[in-house]
Amino acid sequence: MAKKISTALVIATYNWPEALKLVLESVLQQQVLPDEVIIADDGSGSATKQLIDTYKETFPVPLKHFWHEDNGFQKTLILNLAIAGTTCDYIIQVDGDIILDKNFVKDHIRAAEKGYYIRGSRVLLSESKSHRELAKGKFQQFSIFSQDIKNRINALRIPFLAPLFIKKSKRSDNVSGCNCAFWHADFAKVNGYNHDIKGWGHEDIELAARFVNLGLSQKKIKMMAVCYHLHHPYHDRKRETLNYTIYKNTLTQGIWYCSKGYRSYQQQYG
Repeated sequence: MAKKISTALVIATYNWPEALKLVLESVLQQQVLPDEVIIADDGSGSATKQLIDTYKETFPVPLKHFWHEDNGFQKTLILNLAIAGTTCDYIIQVDGDIILDKNFVKDHIRAAEKGYYIRGSRVLLSESKSHRELAKGKFQQFSIFSQDIKNRINALRIPFLAPLFIKKSKRSDNVSGCNCAFWHADFAKVNGYNHDIKGWGHEDIELAARFVNLGLSQKKIKMMAVCYHLHHPYHDRKRETLNYTIYKNTLTQGIWYCSKGYRSYQQQYG
């Protein structure tokens, strides 16, 4: 029998406790729970901490909260800090506005394969539907038949057909950090997220480019690991062009290790 892999679900959040509440409720409905749930908090206020502390009291697996001071959009730093705080073999990563189908973690564990990182997809909830769900403050399962959703095909989950739709490639430019997964050891080898990428944009594809340059391939999955993205206003994107330039440089020069990244936090945990 193959050794069971330990899994950490990493949730990146910033000052939206109403959304995070729905995400955590969807975690509690998982058919297979991760071994740990880790909140990577990019400087949220006290309301987020109070929410997490309340859930910690009864959460069925360890719920860890990693926080740093709010100094602008520093997602790369907080993700590295959070991932340094787990010893789990496998990292499943989502954002704090991603509501999970009840099979989400189970499907990601099923898809895990040495030599690959995972690229998942998402369903978009409309602005009006997102407002309604947040106002309810109560989690509910969605489906392909739900009203007011976009990218509806991504809500289709058919496990026995999913293997037919897997695409393996050397792509990196189509990854989204709101639904992805990778081996912790691979993340450490490339030194995690690149601290030179600040502000919104492209930290996920730059990491994926270094995975590919290391020798990994992308495994794109469909009809499994379904999740639903709450609508929100766009972030400030003034650094996007610079961040994309860093990505292109990483890709074209075959760079697989960034000089400023995960190891600066990994040392804190031995």
